Amino acid sequence: MNGMANTNTENNECGLLPYPIILAANKGEPEAMKIVVQHYGSYVASLSMRKLRDERGNTYWGIDEDVRDRLRSKLMQSVLAFKV
Repeated sequence: MNGMANTNTENNECGLLPYPIILAANKGEPEAMKIVVQHYGSYVASLSMRKLRDERGNTYWGIDEDVRDRLRSKLMQSVLAFKV
């Protein structure tokens, strides 16, 4: 996987991931999967936003960690199940 970690996906979040990274992630390559999860990180976070309450009963918007973990898991499952 040489060079994949250096692929600049942070500034290309709205764009597509390079095909070699998708192929490597599909084959279970951990570093490639990490790049895929990072690429969609802010989108997953935005889908995970919920109204939460603190210990004093104040309501605020925050990330529901259970939802974020489930979405990340589903993303990884989908990448592994993708028919190339």
